[in-house]
Amino acid sequence: MIQRIAKYALSGLIIPMAISCQIHSAQQDTVLEEWPEITMEAKPWTRWWWMGNAVDEKNLGKLLAEYDEVGLGGVEIAPIYGAKGYEDRYLDFLSPEWLSMLDYTVSKANDLNMGVDLTQGTGWPFGGPQVSVEDAASRIIIQEVKLNIGSPTQVKFEKKRERDPDAALLAVMAFGPDGESKNITEHLDANGNLNWTEKGNWQIKAIYLGKTGQMVKRAAPGGVGFTLDHYSKQAVHNYLQYFEKAFQGNPPNIRAFYNDSFEVYGADFTPKYFDEFKNRRGYDLKDKIYLLTQNDSTEEVVRVKSDYRETLHELLLENFTNQWTEHAHKLGKKTKNQAHGSPGNLLDLYAAVDIPEVETFGSSYFPIPGLRRDSADIRNVDPDPLMLKFASSAAHLSGKDLVSCETFTWLGEHFKSSFAQMKPEVEQAFLAGVNHIFYHGVTYSPEDVPFPGWLFYASLNLTQQNSLWPHFRSFNDYIARCQSILQSGNADNEILMYWPVYDVWANPEGMMEMISVHHVDHWLHPTQFYKQTTDLIEKGYSVDFISDKMISGAKSSDGQILTGAKATGAKVLIIPETKFMPLETFENILKLAHNGATVIFQEKPNTIPGLASFKEDQVIMDRKWNELNLRNANRPLTHGKGKIILSGQLQKALEAEQIYRERLTDTGLKFIRRSLPNQKYYYLVNHGPDDIDEEIEINYNAESVILMDPLSGKTGKAKNAKTGKNSTVRVQLKAGESIILNAIKTGSAGKNPWNYSGDIASTQTIEGPWKLTFEAGGPTLPGPVTMDQIGVWTGQGDEEKDHFSGQATYSTMFEIQNLKDAKHLLEFENLHESVKVWINDQYVGQVWSIPFQINISDHLKQGQNSIRLEVANLMANRIRHMDKKGQEWRNYHEINFVNIDYKNFDASGWHVMPSGIAGKVNLVSYIKQ
Repeated sequence: MIQRIAKYALSGLIIPMAISCQIHSAQQDTVLEEWPEITMEAKPWTRWWWMGNAVDEKNLGKLLAEYDEVGLGGVEIAPIYGAKGYEDRYLDFLSPEWLSMLDYTVSKANDLNMGVDLTQGTGWPFGGPQVSVEDAASRIIIQEVKLNIGSPTQVKFEKKRERDPDAALLAVMAFGPDGESKNITEHLDANGNLNWTEKGNWQIKAIYLGKTGQMVKRAAPGGVGFTLDHYSKQAVHNYLQYFEKAFQGNPPNIRAFYNDSFEVYGADFTPKYFDEFKNRRGYDLKDKIYLLTQNDSTEEVVRVKSDYRETLHELLLENFTNQWTEHAHKLGKKTKNQAHGSPGNLLDLYAAVDIPEVETFGSSYFPIPGLRRDSADIRNVDPDPLMLKFASSAAHLSGKDLVSCETFTWLGEHFKSSFAQMKPEVEQAFLAGVNHIFYHGVTYSPEDVPFPGWLFYASLNLTQQNSLWPHFRSFNDYIARCQSILQSGNADNEILMYWPVYDVWANPEGMMEMISVHHVDHWLHPTQFYKQTTDLIEKGYSVDFISDKMISGAKSSDGQILTGAKATGAKVLIIPETKFMPLETFENILKLAHNGATVIFQEKPNTIPGLASFKEDQVIMDRKWNELNLRNANRPLTHGKGKIILSGQLQKALEAEQIYRERLTDTGLKFIRRSLPNQKYYYLVNHGPDDIDEEIEINYNAESVILMDPLSGKTGKAKNAKTGKNSTVRVQLKAGESIILNAIKTGSAGKNPWNYSGDIASTQTIEGPWKLTFEAGGPTLPGPVTMDQIGVWTGQGDEEKDHFSGQATYSTMFEIQNLKDAKHLLEFENLHESVKVWINDQYVGQVWSIPFQINISDHLKQGQNSIRLEVANLMANRIRHMDKKGQEWRNYHEINFVNIDYKNFDASGWHVMPSGIAGKVNLVSYIKQ
């Protein structure tokens, strides 16, 4: 991208841009003192549900223009089931008519400078009518028979099982009491009768290749069919060729193909699995197949299951992820993939695509005063931000620019989520390394469909019919500013933490180990990897995760560990408590240290994974470990050009190596850093219960620091000073606020000073009478009213107002007799849910996040002032009214519409949600500092 001077309008405020910053701006020498350019990828994108594929050019063009107007940067087309009664509008997926609509969408999006991604199927997971039974998701079926053979015995095995008509018998194995195995398949006659006479107590296992029978979930017209066998190279090839044929050599001008989370239930096998396993693991799995059905923790069970799961991972990586990405690149497209939920090594799967994607599911707890979190309206699952770091780590270590996130899935019950609730959730994703937000989601809904339009069964419903839509732009602008920073330069994380995936694969329970978002308490939380990483991050260290494969390709240069040409260098590699580590990984770690890296072992890795050669490999590992002579904990051992340290006290060992934490976390702040030549960005968030006004220390020797407020877009030069190798910066953040520090190493930033707040000089409550006028919404527009004191419009005994969802305006006059040279903030005690503010008919800005306040200093005048406050509430009250009246508004094929507990949705029993401005509106004047 050519560097240029740019300007961009956000929320009606023209903000001057300095020389624009392209992603990964390592070659850029100019210090960025202003906001980087707001590109289409800096803006938030959204998943765009095409219900029934019932799309047309008129509505496509209109909706895309409206998305652009509110600040969305792109759409991710997801064809899905349709609404009943509109079947005559349905288009079959990949039909000529459908492809024509796709081409129109891309053309219109290009005109608006918006991007388009496309899921390569309908619903999820990949599958459809083109997937034959042979190419469908497969499973292994093991049938057991116990025999005490002393004379000729006949047992019949079905070549085609009655309960599984698509299952095919692969082998019959006999196992003796001492684990002796015999392949006795040749003793089956044509009718499946086993004629075998060897004496002894035998356990007979019949092994079948079965099919899961899973169909595509939530399929759109033209997309119904079996799910794909992701482990089969031929099946994946056939699937991708179907799309190439449909495109007829002219693929759509989209940015990327997209794949949702791995939800191929029970898919634990593939036709060529046994051959692949023997080639990769060095023994025949059929000889140990009886161990896969056992759930005890004996050594052989654990080792065989680990080998079985590792093989599934390799097949998924090579035959699906790599092949899919190569196919996309051949068509000139990128790939965007959610690896979680699969049985594979998430780090390697994420790293194999162009844009790794995670998801937030459910609602997190934040101790921010006043933040609403009703237990009745949230799912019983707490998102873990550490889960998001698997994708961001893979991107950082493989040199990928973007880390996307499916955001706000089931954040709360339908129609009840506010921008104030969304903000800390998206900030938590930013802190974990996400820099490319995708909403979940926006539904295509034609203009002639009455309120509330077409809606997807899972919240969040960010559609044009949402009463918050006219206030959506300010929320999107906040995200765009944040992402313009978080997409600049390189991630700046000093620690690489080894993820012992073989410990996960060694779980003795079950067969296939699904590494999913919803089961982190099973595979993640109990581990030292999780405990040590969490502790280090809370203490103020920045951490990325690294896999065995990434270690094998890493290099050491000038004491830094590098994993790719564009990857950020790290200062240290930490090996947490690890039970299973391959000998090759151990040797690669020693090689890194020998070439100059610093490596810290929490303790010696216990043993080698797998079955075939672990005893021989264990001898080699033990010998090499003993040769290190790491007997003195915490004392570094020189190993070639680098160091190896054995220490159970990781922070102490890091400090001894002069790898220091960011002490700013002692205040309760959370942070993430981005590094550019001659400067660093610190994105700081206060998710704690207390306001912060302190001189914080940052681990960067900055000559000057610019404070950048992503909420308002305002910037100013901070009060800062050098302290040896570090700097101090004065930061004021109330609970719920965020700020960006632009720390410049050399050169003075020619900026106006940041407007800090001193002590409160005065507080003036803006009294009534207030006129309340209902501007837009429904089901009807109540008439205007006058209120002696400002308050919510609900719960006042007026059912028309209780039912109303939309926008209403409060207005009054107030007087200032002594307009001091001070910082004047308009502060709301409580707000339901968003307000646009005008002072003296001049637009000031919008308030939608905690703390509910806005600086109005530049718009006040001596004497009389007018104030106008346009408030948008939630959709909940109008939906409640419709359900109480028994109005039919949800009528879809497939899952129809469900509540947060996946039961039939019914809002008729809800309480009326407060709407409007609650409590006082105060003009608070602070002494400038």
